[in-house]
Amino acid sequence: MTAPQPLVRHLVVHKLIKDPHGPAAIALRPAEMSVNAAAQRLIDHLGQRYGERKGKGYGRFEDDEDNFPMPRFMRQYVAGDIDFLALSHLMMQHLQMRAGEEQLASGGYVLIARVDDAGADCLLVVLVTEVVGMAITGDFEIVDSPQLDLSNLRVAGRIDLTAWQGGAERYISFLKGRADVAHYFKLFLGCNDVVLALKETQKLVQGLNQFAERQQLPPATRDALFERAHGYLDEAGDEGEPVALDVLVRRAWPEAPERLQSALAEDELALAGGFVPDRRAIKPLMRFKASGEHWKIEFDRSSLRAGQVIYDRERGALVLTEIPEALRQALIG
Repeated sequence: MTAPQPLVRHLVVHKLIKDPHGPAAIALRPAEMSVNAAAQRLIDHLGQRYGERKGKGYGRFEDDEDNFPMPRFMRQYVAGDIDFLALSHLMMQHLQMRAGEEQLASGGYVLIARVDDAGADCLLVVLVTEVVGMAITGDFEIVDSPQLDLSNLRVAGRIDLTAWQGGAERYISFLKGRADVAHYFKLFLGCNDVVLALKETQKLVQGLNQFAERQQLPPATRDALFERAHGYLDEAGDEGEPVALDVLVRRAWPEAPERLQSALAEDELALAGGFVPDRRAIKPLMRFKASGEHWKIEFDRSSLRAGQVIYDRERGALVLTEIPEALRQALIG
C-alpha cells in the first residue's frame, strides 16, 4: 500500500542571496503562497527525496536560546503569538546570519512548509538552487530555461513539532552532506546532535530486527544477516571506527544492500551516523538472553541451528541438550 503524501498546510518561498566568500542577504516574500497542485507536487517530491537521503543528523534544540533562537520562534508560533509568515521571516533573518558566518555557503530559494506527514505536524526547510535547462518555443526554437535543481538536494532540515511538543528525545533532522554546509545549517536549526553511542547502536540493532521481520526472513537467513552485521560492528567497535552504513549494508545484506539501506534510513528509526558502535549493544545479534523470577539463560543463536537448544512452540518451552556433565550431576544429585 502506498504511503499517503504529506498534506501542505502552509508554504512560503524566500531567497537567500550569497556567493561563496561573500556576504549574505535575503529577499522576503510578503505573503504566504497558495498551495496549488504544482506546489503540492513540489513538496511531495522534496519530502520523498529528503526521506530517501542517507547520512542525516538527528537531534534536539540547543538550550541556549540567545544564540540558538529557533525554539523560541517555534513556541511563539505554536502559541499563536506570530503567524506562519512572521515565523518564516524570523527564520530567514537567522539563516542570513548563520550563512554569513560560513564562507563557503551559497544562496538559493528557501522553501519553508508546514506539513502534516503521516499524522506528524512538521516544519520542512529546504534550500534549492536553479540550473539552466533547455526548452523548445512555439516557434520550435531551442532556448535556455532556468529550472529548480531538484536532483541535487544538499541543504534541508525537518522539525517534528508533534514530537517536540510531546517531549521526544529527538525531533530535528538535517542532511549532513558537506561538513561546512551541514554545520551552518545545523546551527541555524539550533540542533544539538550529540550522539550517544550506546543508544544509537541499540537503534541500529532494532532496525536490523525490524528489517528481518518485515522481509519475513527464514531463521537461517536472518541469523546469517545478523552474524555478518555483528562481524562488521564488532570490528568497528574494537578499532574505534565510526559506523559507515553504506559499508554495513553491503556486508550484511549483499543480495540487496539498497533495501536494507532504505530500512535503516527511515525517519521513524532516527538513526544517526558517525557513531562508534558500542560492542555491548550488538550482543543480541548473536545471543539470546532472558531471565525469570528464579532463572537466567543465555545462548548463541547458532545453538538453535545445531540442535543444542530446541524451542518447543506448542509447549512454549526450551529444551537444552548436550548439557555439561557437572550440571547433569548437580541436577540429579
